[in-house]
Amino acid sequence: MIIIKSKREIELMKAAGEIVTMVLLKMQEIIVPGIKTLELDKIAEEIIRKHDAIPSFKGYKTQDSIPPFPASICTSVNDEVVHGIPDDTLLNTGDIISIDVGVYKDGVHADAARTFPVGQISPIARRLIDTAKSSFYCGIKQAYSGRRLGDVSYEIQHEVEENGFSVVREMVGHGIGHSLHEEPQIPNFGTRKKGVRLARNMALAIEPMINSGGHKITTKDNKWTVATADGSLSAHYENTIIVTDNEPMILTI
Repeated sequence: MIIIKSKREIELMKAAGEIVTMVLLKMQEIIVPGIKTLELDKIAEEIIRKHDAIPSFKGYKTQDSIPPFPASICTSVNDEVVHGIPDDTLLNTGDIISIDVGVYKDGVHADAARTFPVGQISPIARRLIDTAKSSFYCGIKQAYSGRRLGDVSYEIQHEVEENGFSVVREMVGHGIGHSLHEEPQIPNFGTRKKGVRLARNMALAIEPMINSGGHKITTKDNKWTVATADGSLSAHYENTIIVTDNEPMILTI
């Protein structure tokens, strides 16, 4: 069921979103060659808990056959699309890393992701990161009351493919609020005038995940980390938004 948020819920989500933003800004500051992804996770969790909040991802469970997610943030490096698990991996100059952060506070969630460069990166890596971001903003131009979800998805896909990249098909955005993942699912590809009709005060986590090569993906042995099937680079850009009658309200910026 698609849930329309109350004014009170939106204010609470905005507060959770501010913590997400703090974490992402800190990640941007400290991501340098030589840092371990596990160090990033430790600092992110400290920020979240300092603000009397809980990491949405830590202990998150999808299926009985998959262990709960063991960390507070997702750290996906280079060819990893999403759900990278922080560990002793050292970041090197030229890497790119996607940081996905979820915060739960006062009964609601907020969720956002960014892809950051590690030192000097290649031109294609820079263009990939920039396109992930620009495709998000192209999509949300259609995210207002009365439009269809397919209008948002189409604009994301068009921007990505116009820049010569591909959209991941299996991984999607989602509704968000009292649960981290709510209806509707939000593909990053689609057809205009199709799909769910958007309504005022819907909360959505819109998150383009795009690859420099083909769109196919694979899951690593840890059963969480999703990577590109062809080893190409991947970038991720996400914000939690509230649908309005005009431009959406972005809660994680």
